[in-house]
Amino acid sequence: MSSGNLSHINDKGEANMVDTSGKEISVRIAIATGKVTMKSEVLNAIASGQTPKGDVLATARIAGIMGAKKTSELIPLCHPIALNKVEIDLRIVSDGVAIQATAKTTDRTGVEMEALTAVSVAGLTLIDMIKAMDPHASINAVQVESKSGGKTGDWQR
Repeated sequence: MSSGNLSHINDKGEANMVDTSGKEISVRIAIATGKVTMKSEVLNAIASGQTPKGDVLATARIAGIMGAKKTSELIPLCHPIALNKVEIDLRIVSDGVAIQATAKTTDRTGVEMEALTAVSVAGLTLIDMIKAMDPHASINAVQVESKSGGKTGDWQR
């Protein structure tokens, strides 16, 4: 089986970590978003600081940052990279909490997976902290919004 355009498959058809050693080091930034939907009563409790498990948004923010730092341990063929910055923005919206993660590195490969992992882990943490209040809460629309840097340059949804 030929690897063709599948960079994570070698000539034998086996999963393979891509060799990035020949790539240029550059500043790379990725932004990902998602949302946790929940009951309005839970949103009100979060906004007023009245949730049983404490500051839901602060905990989710820290969890998202920690998640980004662990991405290469969670995604099998993802390269460990030096993260220069991870920023998590959590906003209460009409039907839930909107999550945006920005990940930045100066490295040989992009940070899209780190941004996606940050959003996902922040969302999972929100669910964990409110599940007793709203067992129907759900994580939705986790996606990359934009990326910059590297050989392929800028991309935006």
